[in-house]
This record gives sequence, C-alpha cells and structure tokens, in this order.
Amino acid sequence: MMSILHSQKFSISRTLYNLLLLMSLLSIIHTSALHNTKNKGHRNKSVAKSVPIVAATSPISPPLVFADQRLQLVYPVIQKFKSTITLDPLGVTKTWVGSDICSYKGFYCDTPPYNSSAVALASIDFNGFQLVAPTLDGFIDQLPDIALFHANTNNFSGTITPQISKLPYLYELDLSNNQLSGPFPLAVLGMETLTFLDIRFNLFSGAVPPQIFTQNLQVLFINNNIFNQSLPDNLGSTHILLLTLANNKFNGPIPTSLPKALATLTEVLLLNNQLTGCLPYEIGYLQEATVFDVGNNQLTGPLPLSLSCLEKVEILNFGGNLLYGMVPEVVCASLMGNLVNFSLSDNYFNAVGPICRVLIERGVLDVTKNCIPDLPFQRSIIECAQFFAQPRMCPLMWYHSFIPCKLHFHNTPLSSIP
Repeated sequence: MMSILHSQKFSISRTLYNLLLLMSLLSIIHTSALHNTKNKGHRNKSVAKSVPIVAATSPISPPLVFADQRLQLVYPVIQKFKSTITLDPLGVTKTWVGSDICSYKGFYCDTPPYNSSAVALASIDFNGFQLVAPTLDGFIDQLPDIALFHANTNNFSGTITPQISKLPYLYELDLSNNQLSGPFPLAVLGMETLTFLDIRFNLFSGAVPPQIFTQNLQVLFINNNIFNQSLPDNLGSTHILLLTLANNKFNGPIPTSLPKALATLTEVLLLNNQLTGCLPYEIGYLQEATVFDVGNNQLTGPLPLSLSCLEKVEILNFGGNLLYGMVPEVVCASLMGNLVNFSLSDNYFNAVGPICRVLIERGVLDVTKNCIPDLPFQRSIIECAQFFAQPRMCPLMWYHSFIPCKLHFHNTPLSSIP
C-alpha cells in the first residue's frame, strides 16, 4: 500500500515539475519575442532616420541662344532698362522676353555697316509708348550699333548722357515730348553722323551753343523748352533745312542775316519768345516760306514792305507784339492770292486801307485789339494814347520801304494800290 502511494506521489510531482518547466520555457520565449520586436522597431526607426530627404528641384532653364553676339551684348542692357520702367500702360515691355530681341516691340534689327553678314540692333522706336522711367542713361549710350533712336511722347526724365557722343552710327535722335531737363545736350556737338535732332517739348534750359547751328544738321527742333539767350549771329550761316525755335525765352532782335540763311525754309517759327527790336527788311528773302510766325514777342516798329515778296506764304502771324503804323496796302495786295490767315491782332496799328479791308471782310486779316478808330474790338483811346506817348523808333527806317523783289500783284478790287 505504501509503495503504491509513494509511486502516485512521485508521479504527481513529476507532472508538476514538467508543467512548471513548460511554463518557464513559454515565458522565456514570450520575453524574447517582445525583445526582438522592440529591437526591430528601433532598427526600423534608425533606418528611417538615416534615409536622406531629397528636395524637389525645378528644371534648369536652357541657356539663351542669340542670333548674333551683338544681340547677346545688348540683351542685359535692355533688361536692366526694363527694370527701371515704372509705368507701361500699353504693356509694351511684356514682349521684351527671350533671346529674339529683333521681335521685341519697338526694337528693329539690321546688318551693321561694318559687317554685311551680321545682325545688330539698329533702331528703336518708342514713339507714343507712354513709358515712364527716371533716366535713359545707361541705355541709349550702351547700344553700340544704334542708328535711329525715336522716343517721343513718353515720360522719360533726367538728362542726356554725354556718352551718346561715342555712338558712331547715330544719325536720328528724337526725344521730344518727355520730361528731360538740364542744359542743352552738349554731347551732340561734333557728332558728324547726326542729321536729325528733336528735343522739343521738354524742360531744357540755359543757352544753346552757337556751334549747333553750323553743324551738319538737316533738322533741328528745339521749340517748347526754356532756352533763354539772344539769337546767335552765326544763325545766319546755318544750313539747317527745318528749324523751330518757338516757345522758349529767346531774346534780342532778329539777326538781319537770318532770313537769307533760312531762304529755303517753308516754315519759320519764332513765336512765344521774348524777341525785341524791329523787323528787318531781310524777311523778304524768305520766298519759300508758307508760314512765318513771330507772334507773342516784343517786336516793334512798322511792318516792312518786303513782306510783299513772300508770294508762297499762307500764314502770317505778328499778333501780340508792339507793332504800329498803317497796315501796308502793298502787302495785302501782293499776298492776297495765297493768304489764309494774316494776324495783326493785339498790336497798335492805327490805319488800314481799302485792299486790306477786303481781307478783313474775307476773314483772312485779323486786326482786333489795335488802335484803328472806325473798326470794332479795338483798344481804348487811353491805352493807345499811352503807347504813342513813348516813341519807338527803328534804326534805318527807310529800309522798311525797301522791296527786294519784283512784285506780281493778284487781281484786286481796286485798279491801283496806294
């Protein structure tokens, strides 16, 4: 009996031992599995941290290809100037993109004179673009092959750089109707290629160098600035074909040599200045003139009879001066055929004859605001008396009756001319 019990007890103990051993092994396996899982996680995190992050990059733009190295040279000059433009109402600069400079709006290419197989930026035409920029310096003077530069009706300001004198091919320069200022651009003096200079409607001031009038220019427009000097004597030696000096502050008398020098001009415009003295008889040499305008100055004396030589003239303006005397009948008679507008208003004429009255009736001759007693719209008696109380005499008065041409009278309503 005891033997049986002892045998059963041993069996139970052995079973418990095996059970405990199994549980211990399962615990060890579970712990090892957890440990391996944690290590694997740590390894994965470590690997994740070690993977470099590659940033997204934009594709590299291909380099610009230019048709000629001369165009490549001016490309940065154009782009720099473009960056200075503060207003572009017409969107012109939107076309100034890429290497095809010859297709930019306002830019024109051609073959340069020194290389017939090359392509260069030859001319610029910004007329009417209404661009606003503080200066043209660093732009126009950096275009080595430029021949024409036209930029009227914009809002460019500043001065004209002296460096433009180094442009070997520039023959037309038009900077009119801008906000340019400073003295007359001396850099243009001696530019042998320059034949056309237009700087009207700006804010240039001071004196105009006399050399400019004897330079090899065909066109010189300097009206509507603030130039203030007497007309230089060498103006009579000019070879300029088109010349405008109006709307400045030129003063002093009209040089007697001027009309002969300007004999080929069709328009002589000296209005709105501060010219003084008497009208020289040499005006009669302007026989190609269709317009002669010296309105709104301080000219005085009688009208010279030599005006009757201006057979092609259509517009005569002497209004707004200090002229006096009788309106010459010979002038009215000889110019009656072509005259469209003959203004003597706002002067001090005191008599008008029958032939000139025909022009008044036709609406051609304007003598309002003078001192003619029997005509309407004249100055007051007191105003006329005050003027004539201070005599204004012209030197060599007899020259005013000199007529340097053979007259050809048109049909007039009278058989004779007083």
